[in-house]
Amino acid sequence: MTTALIAEDETLLAEHLRAELTRLWPELRIAGIAPHGAAAVEMALAQRPDIAFLDIRMPGLSGLEAAQAIAEEWPQGGQPPLLVFVTAYDQYALQAFERAAVDYVLKPVQPERLAQTVARLREALRRRDSAGAGEAEATLARLRSLLGTPGLGAPAVAPARLAVIQAAGAGSTVHLVPVDEVIYFEAADKYVRVVTAEREHLIRTSLRELLPQLDPQRFWQVHRGTVVRCDAIASALRDDAGKLTLTLRGHPDRLGVSRLYAHRFKPM
Repeated sequence: MTTALIAEDETLLAEHLRAELTRLWPELRIAGIAPHGAAAVEMALAQRPDIAFLDIRMPGLSGLEAAQAIAEEWPQGGQPPLLVFVTAYDQYALQAFERAAVDYVLKPVQPERLAQTVARLREALRRRDSAGAGEAEATLARLRSLLGTPGLGAPAVAPARLAVIQAAGAGSTVHLVPVDEVIYFEAADKYVRVVTAEREHLIRTSLRELLPQLDPQRFWQVHRGTVVRCDAIASALRDDAGKLTLTLRGHPDRLGVSRLYAHRFKPM
């Protein structure tokens, strides 16, 4: 039986979507309704639905961030859910969804448009069953495309590149850390760890705010919570399950690579 998860913080909209899906696709089982992004991730990983309907704007994690977390935490070798975004975005954003070939429905959900989505999902499920891992990689590629779209996953105007990180020290001391010395950044609750060869610092910002200020040619995101300076990577080791781990030059730490970013490390 095909299963689906709905993530929507407005109860009436969630129930309306559930009712319309039940009418249009009686064989579809709704595995659950998540009221926010973090709950969507938890429920998706527990229920393993075939499809996830994700509201773009939710408390905490956005729909895109929830999709990213689901993709990263999904078991290696498994088929991540097909993604449908529920959005009230403008035409510019809708064009981005269309280019990325990820389906979407507008709020309030219209039965005629949802019927088209159901037909597309049925066809996508048939392709997935026959294509296997190839369709899973296509799903991840579409998500990468959306995460890099200005105004959705990326800022519309890129801020100036950072040259120096200002990190608080003991008392009133402020440490100036050249970005060139940073080996990797790691999200840590409301802070970001800034790790160099000699020591580490904490800065009070989010990785989401910091990432656009870094040169993407030099600093690679390898997990939703980790960004590494690419020339500090010594090797990428793949275990029997296909999971990638990075070793670093000048530092003993090892960094895990999520499947969403594993494409960076395919042999040339």
